This record gives sequence, C-alpha cells and structure tokens, in this order.
Amino acid sequence: MLNFEFLVPTKLIFGRDAQHQVGELVKKYRGTKVLLHYGGGSIKKSGLYDQVTNSLKKAGIAFVELSGVVPNPRLKLVYEGIDLCRKEGVDFILAVGGGSAIDSAKAIGVGVCTDTDIWDFYEKGLPVARTLPVATILTIPAAGSETSKSSVITNEEKNMKYGLDVEEIRPVFSIMNPELFFTLPLNQIANGVADMMSHIMERYFTNTLSTDLTDGLCEATLKTIIKNAPILIRDPKNYDAWAQIGHCGSMAHTDILGLGRAQEWSCHPMEHELSAIYDIAHGAGLAILTPAWMEYVYNENLPMFVQFAVNVMGVDGSFREPEAIAREGIRRLRDFFTGIGLPETLKDVGIGTDKLEYMARKSTGAEYGREKPLGAIKPLYWKDVLEVYKSAAFRD
Repeated sequence: MLNFEFLVPTKLIFGRDAQHQVGELVKKYRGTKVLLHYGGGSIKKSGLYDQVTNSLKKAGIAFVELSGVVPNPRLKLVYEGIDLCRKEGVDFILAVGGGSAIDSAKAIGVGVCTDTDIWDFYEKGLPVARTLPVATILTIPAAGSETSKSSVITNEEKNMKYGLDVEEIRPVFSIMNPELFFTLPLNQIANGVADMMSHIMERYFTNTLSTDLTDGLCEATLKTIIKNAPILIRDPKNYDAWAQIGHCGSMAHTDILGLGRAQEWSCHPMEHELSAIYDIAHGAGLAILTPAWMEYVYNENLPMFVQFAVNVMGVDGSFREPEAIAREGIRRLRDFFTGIGLPETLKDVGIGTDKLEYMARKSTGAEYGREKPLGAIKPLYWKDVLEVYKSAAFRD
C-alpha cells in the first residue's frame, strides 16, 4: 500500500425534500449573493427551480442566474459566468443539475478569483490559489462531481476536453434527493451508470499490492451498481434503487476507493477525445472503450483481472485457466453495458475510423510534441491507444 492523505470536506445532505434546506445552508456558509447555475428548462418543468429560488428568498439570499449548461460543458459559458459573477458581486455559486453544471460552476469559481485565463488551469495544470465556494443540488447521479475535486471542461474552439483536479474546488455541500432523479430518460440513467463505474474501475485496476480494503470497497460499490441499475431501467421511480445508485456515484469519486494504490486513469482521457470531437455522451464512450482497454491490457496483470471477473462479475471456472476467467469477466461487463442500453462500438454512435490516429496522438500529447503515456497497468503510448480505438471501432 502506498502513502496517502485523505480529506473530503464536502457536506452531503441526503434524502427526501432535502433541497428545501438550500437557502439556510447557503446562509451558514456566509453566501450573500449567489450565482444559480443550471442547464435547460428541466428544473423549471419539474418545479425544482421554484423550490430552490423560494428557499433562497426565504433565507434572504440574493441571486442571479446563468442557464445553458450542456453535456461536455463549454468554455464559452464559463467565460460568461466569470464576467457575470464579477459584474454582480457574486460570492457563492450554486449548481443545480448533473456533472456538467457542477464542473462548469467549479471552473467559474476559480476564474472569478484570478486574472489568469481559466483555460490555462485546465490545459497547463496551473495551481489554484483561491475559488468562490461552490455547492450543488444533484439532479443526475453520474459524474460524482458533487463530492469530487475534479472538473472537466470542453474548449469548443480547439476541440479539447481537459480536466482540473485540485482540492480547492470540492463543493462545500451537496444535496441529494433521489426523488429528483425520477424523470431521467433511460439513456441518461445508463450513461450515468457507466460513468460512475468507470470512476471506480480507474481506481480499482492497479499493480499495487496489499490493498485488500480498497479492493473490497471498489468491488462492493460496483456490485451495488450492477444490481440496482437494471431495476432503474425497468422502474425509473424506484426510490431505494436510486438511493443506492446515487450513493455509489458520490462515493465513486471522493477518492476513498483509490486510497493507497497507483490508479489507472487511461479510459477517461481516451474518451475525452471522443466527446471533445464528436460530442457524444461521456458514459456511452466509456462503455465502449473500457472493455476494449481491458482486452488490450489484461495479460499485463492477469491476477487483477481474474479477481475482477470472480469478485465483481461472478465468474466461475478453473483457476488453472486464469485467462479464460479474465476474458469471461470482460465479456460479462460488455454484456451488462449493452443490456442497459449502452452502445458496444464506436460505429454504434456514428464514429468512423478517419480520426482515430489523430485522437490517439492528442490523448497522449504526442500531437503537441509532449507525449506522456496513459495508465498504470500498461503504459499506453499513442500507438497503444490507437489499437484500443481500433478494437472499439466495430465487432465482427
């Protein structure tokens, strides 16, 4: 086990009607003027908008609004938010939505507090000295951004999608009421499941030994998702299933599941190229790439993939045939994804083969003359990434 430090300062408020507390919670954090940041009209149709704004008014909290967040949140809207916050004297940001709204809010919070172009923090990994406090009301459990120190933004002009990963941007509090998830379309449920599972698997697959506790935590969380996701596909208003899925999504990205181990993080940067260029759903891209990545690297640490197959995917078989067990585990994962309605290949989401090499070179930095391999199980250079993309392109 490796050395680690662990602190998650986000206060998580969970349960029915929890959103009605938001005004008093903001007041406790000394917010006086809030940027209410959200996507389209869904929070107004559902009544959540009125609930949130009434709670803020009741607590005497002034607010301004910035809507228009879309999946793969855009840098242009972040710039608009920074300008609006400065003009209006905003001192607190409340994101109402899923990971895209939260990631956009985090970027705005950092941008308000610096004279440096916010994109430089994402592209160059600059350190963050200060940010406006950000809080969330979650409407889509998937990205785990409500408890994480991560934010991912798309620069639409450069076709780049980069992440910022610093402790300063963790939300100060997040509200999770599973009832707010009841109206999600089935494709968003499935995409969210793939995203949170990937957050776990990026931490789970490791060459680090003596990590029994974090192994077990990862496995239990994955099995909880695998058990409850099909329930939601059949019954999207099942409170208990949503409660467990929502809890898993938050825990998946707090870092508790990655303590003491070298983490993988190869599928996420590979997928960021897909969604940056083709604007596909992040979870859909991960569902396509993860099994393809597994097939490319499993022999680099066969015992790890056998453990996954047995402990997570429930594979039986002779341990004298470990490769067969590992491959069956990968097959079952792919079948799980397609069983809840996720795509199997790049062809299924309309992505051809003409830009695979370009994306592979971009993902490792080779396109810019600063190649850095992805991952830990097997370091992936751009030619390795290209092979994963080719494997994911279509299946016979």
